[in-house]
Amino acid sequence: MSAYRIGFLLIDGFALMSYAAAVEPLRAANLLAGGTVYEVRHVPAAGARAVSSGGAVVEASAELGHDFDFDLVLVVAGGDPAVFRDERAFNWLRGLARRGVRLGGVSGGPVILALAGLMEGRRMTVHWEHAPALAEISPTLMVERTLYVIDRDRITCAGGTAPLDMMHALIAEHQGPAFARQVSDWFLHTEVRPSGGPQRAGLVERHGTTNPAVIQAIEAMENHIADPLELAQLAQLSGVGPRQLNRLFREKLGCRTMEFYRKLRLDKARNLLEQSTLSLTEIALATGFANSAHFSKVFRDFFGHAPSILRT
Repeated sequence: MSAYRIGFLLIDGFALMSYAAAVEPLRAANLLAGGTVYEVRHVPAAGARAVSSGGAVVEASAELGHDFDFDLVLVVAGGDPAVFRDERAFNWLRGLARRGVRLGGVSGGPVILALAGLMEGRRMTVHWEHAPALAEISPTLMVERTLYVIDRDRITCAGGTAPLDMMHALIAEHQGPAFARQVSDWFLHTEVRPSGGPQRAGLVERHGTTNPAVIQAIEAMENHIADPLELAQLAQLSGVGPRQLNRLFREKLGCRTMEFYRKLRLDKARNLLEQSTLSLTEIALATGFANSAHFSKVFRDFFGHAPSILRT
C-alpha cells in the first residue's frame, strides 16, 4: 500500500501546539509501522519557511502551488486568520478541491478555508476564539462547537490538543482502530475523545454502554454523517463481524446498527432545521440523503411530521 500523502499549509503565526498535535501522530505511526505509511510535506503560505506564534521555524518541503499528489491538505493558522488575504493560497486550495483532494483546517485553519469559499454546505468547527470571525464571513456556515468535524471531503478541528483526537480517528480510518490505539498510547493519550466532545457528554455517558465495538461504531457514524458507511465498513472499523455488531447493538441499545445510524443522522437534520437557515436540499445532503424528497419521506416516517413544519 502506498503512503498516504498529507500536506500542511502553514500560515505565519500558526499555533505550534495545534500543529504538533496533528503532525506528531503521523511520525509515530511511521515509527510503529516500521515504514512510511504517512508522507508529510510542509507548505509555508509565504517564502521558504513558516514561523509559529511562538517563534518556531518550519522549513518548506513543498512549495505553494506545487503539483504534489496530496491525499489531504491541512491548513494550520493562528493569530487573526480573518485578515489573511493571499489569493495565491486561496486559488491553490480551490484547485485542490476541484481535483478531489481532501481539505482540512486546524485551529484558525477553518477560517482560511471559509475565506476561500470551501466550507459552504459542510459542517465544521473552529477554535472558539475564531468563531465570531466565521459568523462575519458567512451566516450560512454550519459551525458546531465541537473538537473536530469530519464531513465528507472536509475536516476541521478546534486546535489545542484536539488534533490528537482527530488524528486518532483518521489513522483508525486508514490503518484500523487497533493500530490507531497504539499511536495514541505512544503519546499517553489513553482517553481519546469523540469528535463531539467536550460540549456534549462522552459516548459512554450518552448511550449508556461501555462495549468497545459499539462505541467505536458510533464514533465512526458521527464522523460520517454526510457520507454514511455501510454495515460492513462499520463492522470492520469496530473489529467485529456485521452479524455480531448487529447483535451487540440490539443487546446494548435496543435496535439494529443501521437503525441507530439513521436516527443519528435524522437527529442531526432536525438540529439543522431548528438552528440554521439552510434549505431542505442542503440539509438533506449534509446528513447523507440523496435529495430533499427522500429526506422528507424518511423524516416524516420517523418523526411523524414533515421537516418543513420546523420552519414555520
